[in-house]
Amino acid sequence: MQGKPKVLSCMCRSAKDITNLTMSQIHHTASLLLRSIVFTLGLVLFLDGLILILNGKIHLGIILPILIGIGLCIYVLYDQKIQYKLKNHQSIARLYRYAKTGFMLWLCSVIIFFLYLAKNIEHVQPHKEIKAMLVLGSGIINNQPTPALAARLDQAAQLHQQYPQALIIVTGGVGYAKQYSEAEVMSDYLQHKHHIAAQHIALEAQSTSTELNLKNSQAILKQHQLSPSSNIAIVTSDFHTLRAAAIARKQGYQDIHVVSAPTPLSIRYNAWLREYFAYLSGWILNEY
Repeated sequence: MQGKPKVLSCMCRSAKDITNLTMSQIHHTASLLLRSIVFTLGLVLFLDGLILILNGKIHLGIILPILIGIGLCIYVLYDQKIQYKLKNHQSIARLYRYAKTGFMLWLCSVIIFFLYLAKNIEHVQPHKEIKAMLVLGSGIINNQPTPALAARLDQAAQLHQQYPQALIIVTGGVGYAKQYSEAEVMSDYLQHKHHIAAQHIALEAQSTSTELNLKNSQAILKQHQLSPSSNIAIVTSDFHTLRAAAIARKQGYQDIHVVSAPTPLSIRYNAWLREYFAYLSGWILNEY
């Protein structure tokens, strides 16, 4: 009889040891899986950004993911070593934890912005005849529209079929190390791919931002006996519709119809991330 409590005690300890071992294995496996996912994500961000840069696209929405990707890979490969070295430097270790917390909070703000953007994308089909459409620029590569800009131009061409008499204003100046202005490339694309006559197209070839796209276009509207109060369609990418509409209203455009073009999947998160900073800077600079 006295042996039974000992046997039961041994069995309980064995079960407890097995449970602890199992939990340890689960924790180790989960940790390994999480680290693998984080490393893969970092590698994808880095390679995706690198490919876009090699194709001539350089902006904050591409550079930042590259830096984040490098940071995630370094975190996975060296975090344990860093944590070990920081044990004797509590103040630096605290800053390290703050930095990780700050990054997570920033990442949450980006996700919230993306959800807000997706929910509030403006796409207003004109309910009455438009007098003009403003096609906002989005970059050129090797004297050809980027995929995002091509989507905007295709959307404008489709709209032109409904309103063939509407003036099409293509906007965008000469970028760094570029031979032609963005507006010239846009006009050429519409004429050759969609067979739109040059007489229906006006070029605003001086601007370098959305704000200037809209501001400089007002002089062209005036030349064609139109004004910001005329029925005007603004054609831009889906992620850009909210900011473009807000800037237009701030500049006095009254009867606008924001028509969105889809963002190619291959550059979607880069473009949306760039818009995160553009939206923030526009708010700080009181553009809308």
